[in-house]
Amino acid sequence: MNGKPCCTPDSARPPLDPAPALVDDADAPPPVTVCAIPGGNAIVGTNAPVIRIDEEGPRRKKKLKPFHMMQTAVTNSLFAAFVDATGYVTEAERYGWSFVFEANVSPTVGDTRGAMETKWWRRVDGAHWRLVNGPGSEADYHGDHPVVHVSWGDANAFAEWAGGRLPTEAEWEHAARGGHGDIPFPWGYQEPDDDAFQPCNIWQGTFPAHNSAADGYPATAPAQSFQPNGYGLYNMCGNVWEWTADPLVMRSLSKRKQQLNNKPKGSKLLKGGSFLCHKSYCFRYRIAARTGTTPETTTTHQGFRLVFSQTG
Repeated sequence: MNGKPCCTPDSARPPLDPAPALVDDADAPPPVTVCAIPGGNAIVGTNAPVIRIDEEGPRRKKKLKPFHMMQTAVTNSLFAAFVDATGYVTEAERYGWSFVFEANVSPTVGDTRGAMETKWWRRVDGAHWRLVNGPGSEADYHGDHPVVHVSWGDANAFAEWAGGRLPTEAEWEHAARGGHGDIPFPWGYQEPDDDAFQPCNIWQGTFPAHNSAADGYPATAPAQSFQPNGYGLYNMCGNVWEWTADPLVMRSLSKRKQQLNNKPKGSKLLKGGSFLCHKSYCFRYRIAARTGTTPETTTTHQGFRLVFSQTG
């Protein structure tokens, strides 16, 4: 399967002025639950790629030191603590708009404009992490859900405050496999379906026209939901795409492949898929799957979690 371009849009935003420095005397971050991830020879990629334009293969090994990873994606409540402590203003707030999936746009929002390649993404003025689906969507904000509408820069600013960092692709995949080796999903080998088996929060139905929400969630789910993997990590696939520290590097020089992938130079790598993924269009809720977007892009289906280096 060559697959189609990912459902993640790219914004064509002009550069912002540098963000203000974080408050020097900001309150310390609250404690977060982390899981110990052992080091060793990590598996990265696959020798059975599904979406070849994304360069999911070949499978290779990467030597890693032990580290800790947040048990869940960063939640709205935790991000609110960061904002309250530091006065940070996200890039979506500074730009004045962000991308919202068309079916979820607040009914109080007026006319919107679609993204060039993926028209189901609508540019919504006033959408940001507290107003997830635009002005009038206060009821769609849930403290225990992953924070969204966060850029790569926003994620790194939070990491600076929290004393962590974004994971590399190798660290992310190693953690997602949960100690079970070369498996395609954090729970094992069985593929999710539209009817009987929903181990994660993805799309059920016909994308992008109808989502039955058989898994219980038409948009994001709580960060701690479904079953954790072998290392105790929740929602490593599905729910929200997660920013990593790495650039989206395409090793092939094939111009055709680059055109199909359609990702601008300077894009940052995301892992895990989201509540908008479905096998018929975006079968990227697999451990080896990958996508990327420009670092300033913000949407309702992109979040992040941190890793912490082990000491002592």
